[in-house]
Amino acid sequence: MAHMDLTEKNFDSVIGSGITLVDFWASWCGPCKMQAPVIDQLGDKYEGKFKVAKVNVDDEPSIAARFGVMSIPTLIVFNNGDEMVRRVGVQSLPQLEQMLGMA
Repeated sequence: MAHMDLTEKNFDSVIGSGITLVDFWASWCGPCKMQAPVIDQLGDKYEGKFKVAKVNVDDEPSIAARFGVMSIPTLIVFNNGDEMVRRVGVQSLPQLEQMLGMA
C-alpha cells in the first residue's frame, strides 16, 4: 500500500474518517530516512486496515505547527480526526503495531 502525501488541502478529509497513521518528516532528516521503509512495511502488512500518510514539514509547515511537531520523525495515529497516540523518533515495526493496536 502506498502512502498518501498530505497537504493543507487534503489533510482534514483524509484523517477525518477511520484510522490514519501520519508520519511527519523532511527529506534532509536522517532518522526520517530510516523510518520510511518501516512505514512502507507496515502499510504493506496491514493494507486496507488503516491509512498511512506522510506530511513533509518543509512543504507543509502550517500542519506541523497545528499539531506542535517540533522534532521529526513524529508519528501520530488519528481515529476519525482525533489524535490517539503520538511518538517522536524512529519506531520499529512492533512499536508501530502497538501504536495502532495491531500487536
